[in-house]
Amino acid sequence: MEKQPVLLRVSDFVALTNQTLDYAYSSIEVEGEVASFKTNQGKYVFFDLKDADASVGCFMMLWQLRTPIEDGMKVIITATPKLTQWGKFSLTVRQIRPSGEGSMKKSFELLKAKLTKEGLFASERKRSLPPMPMRVAVISSMQAAGYVDFMKIVGDRWGGLHFLVANVQVQGAGAPDQIVQALRHFNEMQQPPEVIVIVRGGGSADDLSAFNDELLVREIAASRVPTLVGVGHEVDVSLADMAADVRAATPSNAAQLLVPDKKEVARSVHARVAKLVPHMTHQTTAYSLHIHRQLETAHLRTMRALEQKQSDVGALRRALAGVSPYAVLARGYAIIRGEISAGSVISIEQQTKTVKAEVIHVTEK
Repeated sequence: MEKQPVLLRVSDFVALTNQTLDYAYSSIEVEGEVASFKTNQGKYVFFDLKDADASVGCFMMLWQLRTPIEDGMKVIITATPKLTQWGKFSLTVRQIRPSGEGSMKKSFELLKAKLTKEGLFASERKRSLPPMPMRVAVISSMQAAGYVDFMKIVGDRWGGLHFLVANVQVQGAGAPDQIVQALRHFNEMQQPPEVIVIVRGGGSADDLSAFNDELLVREIAASRVPTLVGVGHEVDVSLADMAADVRAATPSNAAQLLVPDKKEVARSVHARVAKLVPHMTHQTTAYSLHIHRQLETAHLRTMRALEQKQSDVGALRRALAGVSPYAVLARGYAIIRGEISAGSVISIEQQTKTVKAEVIHVTEK
């Protein structure tokens, strides 16, 4: 018996179709070439995804587009198929990433040019790392070889640091958002770290593409804490590297840039001390000789001043002796004390004796 068709309103048909699509294909990845790319009202993105045999319309919000694209680029989208109210089938895109070396390079250059124009990579905004940090935040995958190498080399070179570690994905679709959240967390701490280090070992261009994500690059550039980024091998340069305050060629190089080598510091200190001791000895000897000369000069001046004072005192003594009454008595004179009048008694002092006498007669001269 032939099954009777179901009579549906148009809106019910659209809703049923979308329900079926959502159940069967809630999330799909489709690879193709971008065509007819455009933005609308500064909020919406429209483009077609095509290959040699077919084409499908795509739609996404502009804020979700974190990797620049243009017509002719090969991309992989993560999307949900949907039938619109107007009966047009399209893919609602949640994420898009370049596919193939050529497209990834093109996307890289487009975003690099955009951010360079905004000044995100300008050298004048770069900050120096603290010379000997003690509180360091590390953003990496704790299972990755790059993280292990970084931590080992830091421990060997210096040690004693307090690490705050955010264990995140360092490749794949979720990696940029996880790194962004870790950056925000460390920047918003009441007692933030002295430096934030982001490390990831080598890999293919696709593996490292997370570090060319626009939102992540902007977050690194906006960090209030100085940043050190070491991603990939020495030949790999990501936009995250360019936005960081300091770029390290590898995770191992990041460890070398973060802390000094205690052995080198010890050798440097010993060398400086070895140079300093003779210099200090020479300086001490010269200063001691200078002080000795000053003391001799001061002693000589003091003796001369004392001799002069002694001479002055001798002269004063001689002057005083010359006017002393005792000197007059020694020359045969006498000192008379008392009233000089007839009948009075007077005292006559000579050098060796005193005489009491009565005045008999006084004659005026």
